Amino acid sequence: MIPVSMVGRVGELAELDRAWSTVAGTGRSSPAVTVITGAAGVGKSLLVAAAVEGLDPRPAMILTGAARVHDPAPYDWLAAVLSVRDVGALDLPPDALAWLAQHPTAPRERYAPGTLLRLAVRTVRLLVGVGPAVLVVEDLHDLDPASLNLVVELATAPQLPALLVVASRPPADAVAPDLTRRALARLCGVRGAVRQHLGPLGVAEVAEILTQVYGDSPPPGRVCAAVWQRTGGNPYALTELLAVHAGRGLEALVREPLPEHLRTPELLPAPRTATPPDAELTGREVDVLGCLVAGMSNKQAARALGISVRTVTVHVSNLLRKTGSASRTEAALWAVQHRLPGAGQLRG
Repeated sequence: MIPVSMVGRVGELAELDRAWSTVAGTGRSSPAVTVITGAAGVGKSLLVAAAVEGLDPRPAMILTGAARVHDPAPYDWLAAVLSVRDVGALDLPPDALAWLAQHPTAPRERYAPGTLLRLAVRTVRLLVGVGPAVLVVEDLHDLDPASLNLVVELATAPQLPALLVVASRPPADAVAPDLTRRALARLCGVRGAVRQHLGPLGVAEVAEILTQVYGDSPPPGRVCAAVWQRTGGNPYALTELLAVHAGRGLEALVREPLPEHLRTPELLPAPRTATPPDAELTGREVDVLGCLVAGMSNKQAARALGISVRTVTVHVSNLLRKTGSASRTEAALWAVQHRLPGAGQLRG
């Protein structure tokens, strides 16, 4: 079974695995680069963690780091890497190493910026050794300029057998938007670089997660649509909603107020939909759509409307085409979103 957190991300996991194979399986000496972007809570860190955990063969070295959001300093990414490693045996000037590691006793006088950047690259090389290694850069958008320069240098460093995985929010959310935009552009411009942009989950994927959490039978379409609408398809918001209402049944996901920490535009952007707002439906199609909103099967809808199952099937096919939906659940969501008059009110 696919882990709940990875629903909708199977293709991205496979792509990361293929990128790793170019480093571990072919003896590639230059880095393979994967850039993962997406809004807050969309699952970038979960994807990276799941991908790294599943790499085969296992990396000889994994170096991971992120920014110090509340107290940023130059070379935050490298300082985070060095903070959990014994670096005393590295063939580097002790004062430079102390400065890169942001050690409190580091000398005030430091190397020239270009020299320090070269030393930072050398530090990573020494840690990677013969590899193959994985370099994980979390939250690129929060990194200091020196770290951004280092990450770009590592992406093009010759004789560095590593998979470089970079996760970032869009540049508009960055501490330094222009610098982040340029860094992302340079990373994506590396030959063979893989770019993954994670959007919100679709309603069908939310339905899959609810099925895994609450049982083997699919939950009602109206519940899936409502949960998708409430969470914006954001995996973090969905996980939090499930945790808050654990053990209380599906209806609690729809009826109970959202937790306060989820009521932010950053986490709950309006879900994107490709469905046209002005689909022209016949009266009978509205009736059938009402049955879909109620979570009815074709057979149940036929019985409720007094028509044949075959006729319902034709109407459902027309509804999917007219609303631009990929599934019955998405069609039901279309009705909920557009407050379609008469949906769910059966005609006599």
